[in-house]
Amino acid sequence: MEYIINTTLYILKGTVVSLKIYAVTAIFSVPLAIFFALGKVSKHKTLKIVLEAYTWIFRGTPLLLQLFFAYYGLPILGITMTPFMAAALTFIVNYAAYLTEIFRAGIESIDKGQYEAAHSLGMNYVQTMRRVVIPQAIRRVLPPTCNEAITLVKDTALVAAIGMADLLRSAKEVLTRDFTIIPFVIAALFYLAMSWVIVIVFKKIEQKYTVY
Repeated sequence: MEYIINTTLYILKGTVVSLKIYAVTAIFSVPLAIFFALGKVSKHKTLKIVLEAYTWIFRGTPLLLQLFFAYYGLPILGITMTPFMAAALTFIVNYAAYLTEIFRAGIESIDKGQYEAAHSLGMNYVQTMRRVVIPQAIRRVLPPTCNEAITLVKDTALVAAIGMADLLRSAKEVLTRDFTIIPFVIAALFYLAMSWVIVIVFKKIEQKYTVY
């Protein structure tokens, strides 16, 4: 029992690293994706082309490759970052690309009649998006956004590739040292617990937006 407690406490230190990456990614990628999604549904052709290229590149290449590029490739160009900075930047731009497409699809799924009705009530474009379109779009994008949020939990394990002592790497270190499967079982329970919390949070959010 003492071994399990000590192992759990050690792995918990790695869990903190994973949670930091998760929190930074969520905090910055979501508003960035909303901004980009609004840009993709705007009438600015140049902006739409740039954003299309951005989402195509970051959705079309492996996250691990992007992580290696940020940590090992950018120093060649004179840009050096700590492992955490490289991981945070990579995860933010990668997940913002996926969320941009999810939010864009949600906005474009709203019937055009909603825009016309808002216009007839005297609302301008910003008011229409804020009061009519976005509240309805949020309800529609919650399920795919929840999937991305759960995927992010698992993707944080990739930071071990650039030397960060995350949840999975901590478990692997204990397994290598003691040659027992217990660390992996504990790590799996941590991942499942985090995913469970995310599902609960999104269910609460869905209930809040059911009115729409």
